[in-house]
Amino acid sequence: MDYEATAKYLHMSTRKLRLVSDSIRELSPASALVALDHMPKFAAEPIASVIRSVLANAKQKQAKEEMLRFKTIEVMGGPAMKRFRAVSRGQAHAYKKRMTHIRVVLTDEGVK
Repeated sequence: MDYEATAKYLHMSTRKLRLVSDSIRELSPASALVALDHMPKFAAEPIASVIRSVLANAKQKQAKEEMLRFKTIEVMGGPAMKRFRAVSRGQAHAYKKRMTHIRVVLTDEGVK
């Protein structure tokens, strides 16, 4: 059976979150949480939060934590807020404040 949790509209760039998620993709969820707690990246906290949520969802359905493995960790781009900074001679330089969605799916079926 699959268990899923999602975090949406995180004010952080997709690239920064993918760097962290790629480093824990092959770990078990329990060891991934330990690794994320010791990781010196700001992006580790939102990913750890989603993993804790999906573990709670699995526990609610009486799944055994030691049998769970990551099926997918998706880090998807969300909307971007368009902003600008005023510069000289009445001009403006545009930039985007990016947002990200994270989706974690755990499975208790056999190891791939």
